[in-house]
Amino acid sequence: MGETRSRTVLFFDSGIGGLGVLREARVLMPDWRYVYVADDAAFPFGGWDEDRLRAHLTGLFRDLLEVHRPAMTVIACNTASTLAINHLREVFPGETFVGTVPAIKPAAERTRSGLVSVLATPGTVKRQYTRELIRQYAGKCHVRLVGSEHLARLAEEYVREGYVDEAAVRREIAPCFVKMDGRATDIVVLACTHYPFLVNRMRKTAPWPVDWIDPAEAIARRAASLQGTLGVLRAADGVDLAVFTSGHPQSSVVRLMRGFGLHLADIDNPERVP
Repeated sequence: MGETRSRTVLFFDSGIGGLGVLREARVLMPDWRYVYVADDAAFPFGGWDEDRLRAHLTGLFRDLLEVHRPAMTVIACNTASTLAINHLREVFPGETFVGTVPAIKPAAERTRSGLVSVLATPGTVKRQYTRELIRQYAGKCHVRLVGSEHLARLAEEYVREGYVDEAAVRREIAPCFVKMDGRATDIVVLACTHYPFLVNRMRKTAPWPVDWIDPAEAIARRAASLQGTLGVLRAADGVDLAVFTSGHPQSSVVRLMRGFGLHLADIDNPERVP
């Protein structure tokens, strides 16, 4: 840790979900360099055994932190954050990690009906971390946890192809909508960073209007608030990068990354831009 680090922030997600967070961070942290890592070789995280996924993330971050030397790392993924962020902080004590957790506290503060749903991956739904957030912040609410098997994949397909099966979206979000004692769900927490890409389709297919809470801005604000704790940082060199662990992203995804101002890095030499 003797060297002075540059203003480089590493964003990590299983796919394209973290791009929404990156977009918000650029507004608040315009003089930083961004390295976006999509672990598409392991997508989706929801189907992984917990111990295997934690070990996978630990090994992957050991390499990423060594290569890119970020001053800050944003894990823009609820599944990875709720499973592994505390473990990563223990393994890499000199690193600054910003996690992504379900926005249960603001949902509990904003609901009028007291009926809140948390739409997440199955992995996030079953975590004790998520249930502890409910116990701590939403004890007076009825919170329904909805684990979607397919919504992250549908979001990836929509971003790549510009089309999504609206009937499939409707099926995935249907369990979020609850009526009880004359009240109805009025807030749905989007507890996966992929889901906001589909929010317009969700609004269209929902049985009644609700507030959809997108965590991107709050995550970006948290990252920006930590800038003053990082010590002296030198100006970052190089362009903003996109790194895909598969080494073979689809051409549509490459175009998407370019639209976000990210240059595709060579997986075998991540600091070299082809």
